Amino acid sequence: MVYSQGYLQKLKAMASQKRVNTKKQAPKTTRTRKSTTSKGVTKALREDEARFVVDESGAVIYATKALAELVKRELSEIKNIALMDVIAFDDPDEALRPQTMFGKFESNFLQSVREGHHNVTIGEQSGVSMRFDHIQGSDGKAYMIGSQAEKDETGTLDTKFMKSLLNLLEDGEKKPAAKKEEKISVKTADSELRHFLNMSNDVMAIASRDGKFARVNSTFNATLGYTDEQLRAMTFIDLVHPDDRAQVRNCLKSMMHDESAEDQIIDFEARVKALDGATFWMEWRQKRSNGIIYTVGRDVTSVKTHEEDLKRKEQMLGEAQAIGHMGHWQWTVGAEDIVFSDEIYKIFGVDKDEFVPTLDNVNNMLHRRDLGRMMQAFQRAIIEQNNYEMDFRVMRPDGETRYILCEGKCELDEEGDVTALFGIMQDITERTLYEQQLREAKDAAERAYAAKSQFLANMSHELRTPLNAIIGFSEMMQRQLLGPIGTEKYLDYIGGIRESGEHLLDLISDILDMSKIEAGKYELDLEELNMSKVIRLAVHMMEGRAQDAQIKIRIDLENEDLHVVADRRALMQILLNLLSNAVKFTEPGGDVSIECIEREDYLSLKVHDTGIGIPANKLKCITHPFEQAASHYTREHEGTGLGLAITKDLVELHGGTLHIDSTVNVGTSVTVRLPYDAYKHAKDKARAKTNNTF
Repeated sequence: MVYSQGYLQKLKAMASQKRVNTKKQAPKTTRTRKSTTSKGVTKALREDEARFVVDESGAVIYATKALAELVKRELSEIKNIALMDVIAFDDPDEALRPQTMFGKFESNFLQSVREGHHNVTIGEQSGVSMRFDHIQGSDGKAYMIGSQAEKDETGTLDTKFMKSLLNLLEDGEKKPAAKKEEKISVKTADSELRHFLNMSNDVMAIASRDGKFARVNSTFNATLGYTDEQLRAMTFIDLVHPDDRAQVRNCLKSMMHDESAEDQIIDFEARVKALDGATFWMEWRQKRSNGIIYTVGRDVTSVKTHEEDLKRKEQMLGEAQAIGHMGHWQWTVGAEDIVFSDEIYKIFGVDKDEFVPTLDNVNNMLHRRDLGRMMQAFQRAIIEQNNYEMDFRVMRPDGETRYILCEGKCELDEEGDVTALFGIMQDITERTLYEQQLREAKDAAERAYAAKSQFLANMSHELRTPLNAIIGFSEMMQRQLLGPIGTEKYLDYIGGIRESGEHLLDLISDILDMSKIEAGKYELDLEELNMSKVIRLAVHMMEGRAQDAQIKIRIDLENEDLHVVADRRALMQILLNLLSNAVKFTEPGGDVSIECIEREDYLSLKVHDTGIGIPANKLKCITHPFEQAASHYTREHEGTGLGLAITKDLVELHGGTLHIDSTVNVGTSVTVRLPYDAYKHAKDKARAKTNNTF
């Protein structure tokens, strides 16, 4: 700090006057002398210029009113606070020694600041030129004096006067100050802010642009356990948990180096390691302003722990619901939307991001026969305030039908009115289908038992008739009741015996074939066949019976040279069974036709008649063994009821299908679809059987 020549002369005059007064008033007390001199010195130091004196620790022990006005504080508030809380160096590299650039000061604050002129920021005013000089007091202590005064011609200080000023300040410190009544300023003081910051539960810190800590509040020290000295040797990234450092670096990079990020606040979460090794989840907010990074952190460890517990419980609930194919839902009475859990979206076969669970959307997915029952169950639950349970079917977008069990309760308000319905939905498709299979198995067992009785009744009738003829005619021939054996009439009887024996043989053959098919012992003898020849041969074999019944058989073939790979005997039996049924159940004068149509993947054989037809309630079971369209007490046609059953099984052994369409008194159409190559189907079936075995 340098003063003008006139100013120094004035100070010297004051010092001379001080010495004269001291000699003349020697009897007076030191207290009076010092008080008078202090007043003169204070008057000489112009109050409109910013000046201060700091001790070795960096605390302000003297300041002018001009300095107090610049920092917008009361003069009494500035004394004994840290100088760095009052001013900031515009060029820290020039003003401070290297070890202090990161907020780490030596034990002697004065040794950290270079002497000379430096530009500083005081309050809101930047670029203020001040001179900093070191001086030693009479007690041997070192001080630093800063002044905004003009330089004198020599550019040096009046050292003697400054020492006198320091002596006065030192004596004033020794003198007990009179207690004054505390007054609260209308302006917010730095000390007040410190109280507030230290009382906060949030950790707060100020750091340089490179991340080195300068100051922290007491909560920061208490939470993480580090002292101020330890923190000044660290950066913010040093505290961050290793697993979160990459994320934090990305967050801080732009804020610390991008000029456009000035005064912008960034928010992020990261874990930090305390001195004792404990880990804290912290919610951080950081801001860079004028090259300084301000940091505020909040301990959210308990919140994170609670969130993790909740997430773990939700995961366990979700896994349990997935295992049980079950989800929960809630609907507020009068609302349009329904709250679904994740599992219910899976049950309904919809995407959670695309499907909105509203009443209309859910109703559109319900089976039309279940929609009314669903609405009635909800309405009854609201009116009666009872728990409810029902099942319904959902038609999923992929075309699959799922069976759902819905159970729920009513949510009541304080007045006892129903405000919402909530409950669970469980996919019971597998259970429902299994129950259906059990019911079908039970029905099949009952049908088998009934079929046994029906079979015995049918067979007793079918076998008794030809056997009676065989026995009767044989007896007549044995006794020669009509004359000698050479009588021509015996030839007719012998013919009746042959026809009855052939019929009995056919019945027994059908029973044996059915038994072999059901036991899985029927093996196909595959060969390449001309389909046209097989069809014409089957029709030729049925022409005699058709003519006797006055029925015309028509053949419709598109390709006379069509070849397939099939079992000749089985294919012939399929055609004969279908043509035989068509002729048997067609009234005289009717028509029977057989068509052979080539499709892309299969061959279609269609036998159509204009007969009596089959009742609709019999179409489902007409291909079961021993089933017939009419009761064995009322039927007018012979047969065991094995023809269509054997035909269906033989078709399926080739890898084909059989379908029946019929209208009573109009006619019946039986369509058989056969692959062109049954050998390929046989190989696939054998391969599948081998895989299942292993």
